[in-house]
Amino acid sequence: MSVNLSAPNPAELYPVSGVRIGVTEAGIRKANRKDLTVVLIDKGASVSGVFTQNRFCAAPVQICREHLASGAGIRAMLINTGNANAGTGQDGRTRALRTCAALADKLKLSPQDVLPFSTGVIMESLPIERIEAGLDSALADAREDNWLRAAEGIMTTDTVAKAYGTQLMIDGALVSITGISKGAGMIRPNMATMLGFMATDACVSQALMHQLATELAEGSFNRVTVDGDTSTNDSFVVIATNKAAHATIASLDSPQGQALKAAMLDVAQKLAQAIVRDGEGATKFIAIRVEGGKTQAECRQVAYAIAHSPLVKTAFFASDPNLGRILAAVGYAGISDLEQTGIDLYLDDVHVAVQGGRNPLYREEDGQRVMKQSEITVRVVLGRGDAVDTVWTCDLSHDYVTINADYRS
Repeated sequence: MSVNLSAPNPAELYPVSGVRIGVTEAGIRKANRKDLTVVLIDKGASVSGVFTQNRFCAAPVQICREHLASGAGIRAMLINTGNANAGTGQDGRTRALRTCAALADKLKLSPQDVLPFSTGVIMESLPIERIEAGLDSALADAREDNWLRAAEGIMTTDTVAKAYGTQLMIDGALVSITGISKGAGMIRPNMATMLGFMATDACVSQALMHQLATELAEGSFNRVTVDGDTSTNDSFVVIATNKAAHATIASLDSPQGQALKAAMLDVAQKLAQAIVRDGEGATKFIAIRVEGGKTQAECRQVAYAIAHSPLVKTAFFASDPNLGRILAAVGYAGISDLEQTGIDLYLDDVHVAVQGGRNPLYREEDGQRVMKQSEITVRVVLGRGDAVDTVWTCDLSHDYVTINADYRS
């Protein structure tokens, strides 16, 4: 089940010059499912990434960070599902490095030119023999228009593939952007059990790429939460192949940089919101907008307190306007000098609380009307300043428990 989420439109997944993708069935955990993906990147591309802040990060995350920090020209990515290669110690690192070496050998590259990614079950050894055996098939499948198969190939408990694209003009040159993501559970800000990959043929200096990847993540993947768990494997990688016919962008403050970032952020936000819409067992998509804070960080702090509350999330699942739970979450968010008499609460167009108390005009049936919707906006006004921020989440249902209780079977 997903909330108003459709399968990707192949016509909107634009080939990106300089990127080819191949997908195969390697039998990593289960037979007859796409589970091994290779991404081939032409020489001269600019590449950067943002990764989980979980200190118990998986072996491939460790290696990706090292390979990017080495200054190597990234030429390939290797992605497997079915096994996270996390909680596997030195053996996990050895196995991840071996997969990099195996792909590099076939492409006549250095192992440092390859970024590995894994997602799936934690604390199980990576079946490197199956990955190595599947490489030839994945490479034979590589082509520029393979984004939809790639989106399908990185799924785990996802029910819908997640992929979006867009195009824009920069200085008279047509620029394409396409991205894919996966994730449905163990989703929390600071990245999540998600993999996200976005490519563009825009010309962007390597020196700018980390800033670009970080700002895109901050505006999208770091604004979603399903269950409050930060995963071991979260990764978001941005590729600019430098193939488009415009001058290299060296600043995001330039008109060209602003236009490119806005277009890429739109795709990133759609990918991030798709993860929430496909949250494990989700029946409702909820935007939590906090206004009137002293800082954006303060607004996010309050928004996440609401979004992570099991009591709030189960009330949304039940369509129960037990809205005192939201006010309670605002109160324990950790803002020591918060004045409750300055707080207003809205559900869509319904004004629930005024200056910290129930609005005399609020009617229970109005709250229930909104709570029955599949898409809901919670708006909290703190009355402390001008800062605003938004996060996206979903409800918590019986199916979430069932899915995670049975995940390894």
